[in-house]
Amino acid sequence: MKNLRSITLLFCAALLLNCISEKSKTKLKTGNTDLVASPSDTLTKHLKPLRPELPTIGLLMFNGVLQGEVVATSDVFGKPDKNMEQLFNVITIAETEKSITTEEGMRFIPDYTFENCPKLTALFVPSGYDMYAQVHNKKMVEFIKRKNQETEYIVSNCAGAQLIGKSGIADGHKIVTYIGGGKQLQKDYPDLKVQDDSLVTFVEDGKFSSSNGNLTSYISALNLLEKMTSAEHRKFIESYLYIDRLQNWKK
Repeated sequence: MKNLRSITLLFCAALLLNCISEKSKTKLKTGNTDLVASPSDTLTKHLKPLRPELPTIGLLMFNGVLQGEVVATSDVFGKPDKNMEQLFNVITIAETEKSITTEEGMRFIPDYTFENCPKLTALFVPSGYDMYAQVHNKKMVEFIKRKNQETEYIVSNCAGAQLIGKSGIADGHKIVTYIGGGKQLQKDYPDLKVQDDSLVTFVEDGKFSSSNGNLTSYISALNLLEKMTSAEHRKFIESYLYIDRLQNWKK
């Protein structure tokens, strides 16, 4: 009998300790994902919850996306100001909650889907080497059209211009695409004012801006950052990212 009581007490003690341990963990909701981490987990302090009072920057993603064009925008808008204060919400969006695989082979899990995406201040439309599936994805094209009605800015990088053309939202506006892709873009979407991509790296026309993509995606992101903040903050971010060192680099 005494042995039975001892076993019961030990079991209850173990159960209590487990409950205390679970309660000590931190739960943070970001997008569709509930993240649980212990107080000692350094990940917790880097997570940025969606703050409704801040402008929200949406990064469109799909299988085969060029990950550098997603990373460039998140690099620029995800950094804090000089006082280490968060200035923007930066979220990723895909058609479903399933992870997407980039052209380079990395797997990203989107924060939101086309159905539950919050209101956006700006939408960035990236590229992939094969845009056929994206241009013929009615849900994606309709999502871009819908978000155009609420956003203040729409940005395309590289062949993301094809999605802009398909949506028709920038008809009559200047746009640039990847180097060598302008003639086909103009043929496919004659209502766009396609710029000479051999000469033009970045162009802005009203709420729409576009770039050649890849590393020039930093240019489109930095240009919009300056419009939404200040030239001083842009310089701070360029310094934060060491872009000035890239520009002045010598072997």
